[in-house]
Amino acid sequence: MDTKNKELFLTMPRLNKIPYLVHGFGTAGWKESDFKRKKQGENFKLVFLKQIHSDRIHFIDKVPSKKLAGDALVTSLPFLLLTLKTADCLPVLIVDELRRVIAAVHCGWRGTSKRVLEKAIKGLKEHYGSSPSNLLVAFGPCIGPNCYEVGEDVRHSFRDGGFPADLFRRHPEHPGKYFLDLRKANWIQLRRQGVPEKNIYIVEDCTHCSNIYYSYRKNKDIKARMLSFIGLLF
Repeated sequence: MDTKNKELFLTMPRLNKIPYLVHGFGTAGWKESDFKRKKQGENFKLVFLKQIHSDRIHFIDKVPSKKLAGDALVTSLPFLLLTLKTADCLPVLIVDELRRVIAAVHCGWRGTSKRVLEKAIKGLKEHYGSSPSNLLVAFGPCIGPNCYEVGEDVRHSFRDGGFPADLFRRHPEHPGKYFLDLRKANWIQLRRQGVPEKNIYIVEDCTHCSNIYYSYRKNKDIKARMLSFIGLLF
């Protein structure tokens, strides 16, 4: 993770080496208006989702005429900035360096239990011929496994989805409550699809613990969200 960036977003050094790619995981200080202030951002059209905590994926072959409902965007078109909004959920950015295809996936617990990330990887293969072994995947900041308290309903959703039981740890003080490792649940999906461990890059920050991020669990009254983004320059 590049922590020297003074523009209030984080980047991954490996992805920074790709000359045709722009990407970042915004902190609480990074706003939509800041995109246009960057020289590279002048030519981009921002594409947002109406995020609905689903496994719905949009494969974009032309500029959308309206906001799309779903939780993943995939494209090979240049100058579209695929953008996610999060405040505890996991933002995931993907690039196929060989085929010049990118994806942005919003992974809350509902979308994760429905395997939205796994389905995005399959979609990259089916629509663009991407090989999972060639994909580079970056996990942004999200709520950590020591802070993400959930109930029996969430545990049952993951159990029914075929996830391992060790994603959950019993809360030591609250009966019927558990701590969920959201990152691990999505990491498992990548590995099962054949993405090499060395190609998965992770921001380890917990949004609930750090004061540079928004956290819905910490402050439900704050409606603002962090912005994560990925786009092709050419």
